[in-house]
Amino acid sequence: MRYGVCPISIAPLRLETSDASEMVSQVLYGELFKVLEKRKKWSKIRLAHDNYEGWIDNKQFKEIESEQYQHFVKHSKFYSKDLISHLTHEDKTLSTLTIGAQVSSTSLLKDTFQNDINTVILGSSNLINNALLFLNTPYLWGGRTPLGIDCSGFTQLIYRLSGFDLLRDASQQATQGEVLSFIEEAEPGDLAFFDNNEGKITHVGIIMSDNYIIHAHGKVRIDRLDQSGIFNIEENIHTHKLRVIKKII
Repeated sequence: MRYGVCPISIAPLRLETSDASEMVSQVLYGELFKVLEKRKKWSKIRLAHDNYEGWIDNKQFKEIESEQYQHFVKHSKFYSKDLISHLTHEDKTLSTLTIGAQVSSTSLLKDTFQNDINTVILGSSNLINNALLFLNTPYLWGGRTPLGIDCSGFTQLIYRLSGFDLLRDASQQATQGEVLSFIEEAEPGDLAFFDNNEGKITHVGIIMSDNYIIHAHGKVRIDRLDQSGIFNIEENIHTHKLRVIKKII
């Protein structure tokens, strides 16, 4: 088994072995993974934090030893808490990082990070405050940064900053946590999941106080939430059908 770490700001994780292939997610700086299959230009990987799989360009990761992988997976993880920050490489060049980058891997990569790192504070107020930093971030399929993000990438990243690893897709996240029977039981920071006409969960958002929800739909936005689903005041319609509400932490 081979192992790797992402030494650059953001690496696309693709469905197939092509630059034109669908981006299913992104690998952020410092994230660790197993290399399941290595080809001439591409490698299939499984991320350590959520077990998500996809193909990464071989030029965009660094191979590491098994012992290094095991150590840093078990080691306490720290993340950049600023929307945009910088680190210095061994050759004195700089790279731009986005919030949630795994800066606990800097020693593995011989880099230097001097900005603030995230101090994990569990609780709904911390979740909501972090979520509000992303308001108006454009929607990007597979995105996990304030430069572009999808609905489950948004919830995953916000929960990461509170020390909890959510899975990657909305349907996967819906398997985590405790089901709440009624919307009235929900508290700020709980997750609401929404399904399509076939009954498949395709959307997720973070519940706020007073029946509001923050989610990524076109952009990260705040809408109303009721028993039917998400109500868009601007369009005067329900845009998503509520399936289940879950308490994760």
